[in-house]
Amino acid sequence: MNTPSRLRLGINIDHVATVRNARGGSTPDPARAAKLAQAAGADGITAHLREDRRHITDADIEKILDTIDIPLNFEMAATDEMQQIALRHLPHAVCIVPEKREERTTEGGLEVAREENRIAHFIAPLREAGCRVSIFIAADRRQIEAAARIGAPVVELHTGAYCDAHAEGRFEVRDAEFDKLKDMASLALDLGLEVHAGHGLTYDCVKPVAALPELLELNIGHFLIGEAIFSGLDSAIRRMRTIMDEARQESSGVSVA
Repeated sequence: MNTPSRLRLGINIDHVATVRNARGGSTPDPARAAKLAQAAGADGITAHLREDRRHITDADIEKILDTIDIPLNFEMAATDEMQQIALRHLPHAVCIVPEKREERTTEGGLEVAREENRIAHFIAPLREAGCRVSIFIAADRRQIEAAARIGAPVVELHTGAYCDAHAEGRFEVRDAEFDKLKDMASLALDLGLEVHAGHGLTYDCVKPVAALPELLELNIGHFLIGEAIFSGLDSAIRRMRTIMDEARQESSGVSVA
């Protein structure tokens, strides 16, 4: 398979809102971060409107849509409230994710295989309204096959287990998790799905994932917002963009010297 020359980079700006909400007030502004991310070369902006509004708020979604000229990927739980919000705003994309009130961050992929009928009915009006629907799932055959059956055009593979194992130095586990990502990305593509990936990716572990030819998009947030404290958001995003581009070029045999 020929590796696509460019891998899209979506920037999740949730944790700009986390910092703002820690103190209250209006700064730092997630919409400003989204605009800066666009200027730095982001191909899209991701924002997760949680049921408890712990970071991104309804007003943020409206302001972000008014501020950026690149696509918004609206992450949300499969609830009636979130469906109505998405149908009101009609973002370019919606990504259906699992959500628990007690979790600090999304801990795993959506359970599609056990809830095929419910999720199929949930995403139908979003697709009919013109939103690109993606399902955030583990690199698991059952979940990928279920996502294909319900008509989800895109799956986003959860890279958290791979990233955590890398960070903790559990390299055998990391390599096993990477092999799963590789195999399941191939399966998803064979089933006619567009394949994305994200969660926990850093400068240190992104390159092998970015080199996977099946992937069209990576969504990265927390790490880059953290790096922005030290180097600035523009610099952090541009460095990630460079690493991703190098991975693609190297995997396709193009010199990066």
